[in-house]
Amino acid sequence: MTNNKATQTIFITGTSSGLGKLTAVHFAKMGWNVAATLRTPENEQELLQYDNIKLFKLDVTNLEQVRSAVDDAIAAFGKIDVVVNNAGMGAYGPLELAAEKDIDWQFAVNTRGPINVIRHFLPHFRQNGGGMFINISSFMGVTTAVPLGSLYNMSKFALEGLTEGLYYELKPLNIELRLIEQGGSSGNNFVNNMIWNRDENIKVYDEMMDKLSALMENRDDSQLDDPQIIVDAISDLATGASSKFRTVIGNAGNSLLALRNSVPIEEYLETMAQNSR
Repeated sequence: MTNNKATQTIFITGTSSGLGKLTAVHFAKMGWNVAATLRTPENEQELLQYDNIKLFKLDVTNLEQVRSAVDDAIAAFGKIDVVVNNAGMGAYGPLELAAEKDIDWQFAVNTRGPINVIRHFLPHFRQNGGGMFINISSFMGVTTAVPLGSLYNMSKFALEGLTEGLYYELKPLNIELRLIEQGGSSGNNFVNNMIWNRDENIKVYDEMMDKLSALMENRDDSQLDDPQIIVDAISDLATGASSKFRTVIGNAGNSLLALRNSVPIEEYLETMAQNSR
């Protein structure tokens, strides 16, 4: 799929900033055509500097926009070879205090969003005899690490299960599936985009929330992964340089996964709980 001489085309969700934008620029510089999707393309300037990038309006939770973006990208480029489901968000805080709309929104963006995009690309991939989906997950999709992240964990665990389950039905169609389990990386605005579940009348969770909030706000960015490492991993998967189904990136994610795999789950959970007290 990725070794023919024709110009390759990649479709990326969530390209307004951070990893999505870096990935779009990276592939454009490689000579690929790039369908860069974002909720407010009218505000984007940087990506317009590249002749081989075209912008498409897309909120992955909006089915009509998914249909339009997929159809318009196919019409613009003729063929899409790789789809990167990158758009995501995080809801943190006690599950008890979560607003109903935030529970639904967490699932809608991180899990149903990729489902929407995948479903609308499948006829195109079937017609072309193949394609590739690269789903951007998190090391919190294969393990847990901090309190108050149950909704985010839920959404990423679900994305992992979705991707693994799809392998069986799509592999015979020459449609490849890949997962990137990234950790914290510099240069993104994940913390600023987080939703916090709070209730001024319930104080029992305040100490835990204050600790986690302070940890995230005062994080040492020098300890975060270089986002280019993640982009390079996506590039390796898209070009066939790597054929790994799961790619865990960064010291934090790999260390946590190694610990989880080396001890009983009860011991792992208690270790993480003690670290956060």
